[in-house]
Amino acid sequence: MKTLLAALSTAGLLAGSALADEAQGVQVTRVGTQASAVGSGAYFTGTVRIDAPFAGSGAARIGGASVTFEPAARTAWHTHPLGQTLIVTAGAGRVQHWGGPVQTIRAGDTVWIPPGVKHWHGASPTVAMTHIAIAEAMDGKVVEWMEQVGEAHYTTTPAAE
Repeated sequence: MKTLLAALSTAGLLAGSALADEAQGVQVTRVGTQASAVGSGAYFTGTVRIDAPFAGSGAARIGGASVTFEPAARTAWHTHPLGQTLIVTAGAGRVQHWGGPVQTIRAGDTVWIPPGVKHWHGASPTVAMTHIAIAEAMDGKVVEWMEQVGEAHYTTTPAAE
């Protein structure tokens, strides 16, 4: 159990409960049956809420979470061994890979971060942002957390669109 809680708080991507035994077939997880988690200050700046409704089981490696960032909240720099997909569902945010420009992301946008690419993502300075984050585990690991994103990186004006 301690390992599961650590995975949820560090990756924000692993959790899940099923209403049926896997061998039985289709599983439905009812909305409201899983508690939200608060993003750990070790891996996030600002107020972040994580709702992790799905994780693979058995041979499946995929997991996902809906992550809501209040204005100016963001992740620390991190990588994913098999990459990450973000689907922005509400608001406006920012994303940046190491050495690249800060980019604005908005509801309806999809972001692909390739395996091993150091990056961060979060809300804009004045508007909250929610995204669905999807990633696969490699050897049981979904994310490698690094240093916090400093104000100099975060407040850089996004690249022209």
